[in-house]
Amino acid sequence: MMVVYSALLVAVLAVGAPYWLVRMATSGRYRAGLRGRLGLVPQSLQAAVAGRSVIWVHAVSVGEVMAATRLIRELNVRLPGSLVAVSTTTETGQRLAKERLPDSPVFYLPLDLKSPVRRYLRVLRPQMLVLMESELWPRLIAECTKDGTPVVVVNARISDRSFPRYMRLRRLWRPFLEMISFFLAQSTETADRLIKIGAPQTRVRVTGNLKYDVQTRTDNEMTKRIASILSGTTLIVAGSTLADEEETLLAAWPVIRQAVPDAALLIAPRHTDRFDEVLQLIRKNGPPFVRCSELMQNAEPIVGGTILFLDTIGDLASVYALASVAFVGGSLVPRGGHNPLEPAQFGVPVVMGPSFENFREIVETMQREDAIRIVARERLTETLIEMLRQKDDSQALGERGRAVFQSQSGSTAQTAQAIVSLLEEKVETAR
Repeated sequence: MMVVYSALLVAVLAVGAPYWLVRMATSGRYRAGLRGRLGLVPQSLQAAVAGRSVIWVHAVSVGEVMAATRLIRELNVRLPGSLVAVSTTTETGQRLAKERLPDSPVFYLPLDLKSPVRRYLRVLRPQMLVLMESELWPRLIAECTKDGTPVVVVNARISDRSFPRYMRLRRLWRPFLEMISFFLAQSTETADRLIKIGAPQTRVRVTGNLKYDVQTRTDNEMTKRIASILSGTTLIVAGSTLADEEETLLAAWPVIRQAVPDAALLIAPRHTDRFDEVLQLIRKNGPPFVRCSELMQNAEPIVGGTILFLDTIGDLASVYALASVAFVGGSLVPRGGHNPLEPAQFGVPVVMGPSFENFREIVETMQREDAIRIVARERLTETLIEMLRQKDDSQALGERGRAVFQSQSGSTAQTAQAIVSLLEEKVETAR
């Protein structure tokens, strides 16, 4: 089965090579970490892990890194003799992991082929592999199993979109799922889905969603700078936006400005490689705008009608604290949405579009408590205006969102304890 999997992966890479070569030639995002992905282990990583007991945590991108951060800090406290090494798939994930986890070596996940994976395993010699959410890489799992390295999937989830595909291929997935020591699931629904696609029932446990424990600090330098120049301006923060969402927001902006003259809009695109594209859209639409990357050097007070363009990495989660209303992107287009808890933790009222499959359980919990507004594209403008004008109602909505966030916390401690217990069991077995 692994031979077939590897052959298919190589075939996909070969067929897609022209596309990837063009992307690498035109975007640093696709060149980043290429040597490491191909199995050339960075010297800095080799030096960092030499002689250490290593736990390897893989978090694909920004959202997973955010969820993993507190867990890794908890593991550092509970396992003081171990080093947690963190891999990511994306460039933005790398940057955030290096910023949030200065004591952990950070590297790119190698291609899921035998040679690159074996090179990293020889260097890291991990005591455990921890995979975040839905990062199931067959070759990596198989090679860890061959070495006797336990594999744990934490904050495990199977989205509505992925579940039918897993079910169709469950006979192929079952052998790999049986190699995993534990699945620590976000919810009972995910636990049931894992069992249906072949995970052994005795190895599936519900520990809750780590994203309810992501508490963002607000002493971020960018956040403090923006706060200092708002000058009483009411701020809408549109975070993690995708293509077509910025156009919708910019088309709505003249109407919002007229209805709420003291409002300003901050747009934070999800992907760094779209910064130039979004900047051109803002310029084309003509409103006064400020690039946030330039605020640290020089900035005038923000007046109503201004658009702030957040063209930096790792600041959005903290900047949400400044919002009077937050729009969470990836939700007006069919991309499954992003995490509404990031603004909700600050008591900020949250608006999303109808596509929220990636965070369905969180959104449904917030909906039950009347703690979020889900709107169609054509109602976004009037909803934002209404929420800016009806401040008492919006504040109450935001406080209900904060209450949801606080009531669901605690999964980090359960997850960390499960990992520690499994490591202790491994040591006892070795004796």
